[in-house]
Amino acid sequence: MYANKHWHCSKGNMTNLLTLLTKTSKLIGVAADHGGYELKEYLVGMLREAGQEVIDFGDGQPKLDDDYPDFVVPLARAIARGEVNRGIAICGSGVGACVVANKVSGVRASLIHENFSAHQGVEDDDMNMICLGGLVVGHALAWELVQTFLAARFSGAERFQRRLAKIAALEHKETKLLKTTL
Repeated sequence: MYANKHWHCSKGNMTNLLTLLTKTSKLIGVAADHGGYELKEYLVGMLREAGQEVIDFGDGQPKLDDDYPDFVVPLARAIARGEVNRGIAICGSGVGACVVANKVSGVRASLIHENFSAHQGVEDDDMNMICLGGLVVGHALAWELVQTFLAARFSGAERFQRRLAKIAALEHKETKLLKTTL
């Protein structure tokens, strides 16, 4: 839908994205550790205000000794099982959340800090989880990125489907290999 278009933030563009979000309601999962807690709370509020249904996978309060896998893995598994349509994972930098999310077969998570990749990752790679750095990205930019991510649609082009099939085959092969070595 947005392929080959460069996004820039403007009031009209954001209004259009909010309208599109409302028309394309999805079940959205959100997870964060202490490094992403504040940003998660902000985004959950904005998503609900925009009429989105949100499942919060935690953390429910900022605890300095929590670990992002404890929240991101349940979110990733929910995406893989189809229980939520898209996910938002946040840790301090976003890197750890992205690394652990991609360990779950069927999850296509990316660390996103700019608008082009927020939509292109969905359009070309069927990205189903956006990872953000709660200590890196400010509230306004994070909200813009989330709106762009949620409004984007997979193009379904043959070349992208072919690439995703190769990724799925690799995941299957790795899972099978792991089971035989245990």
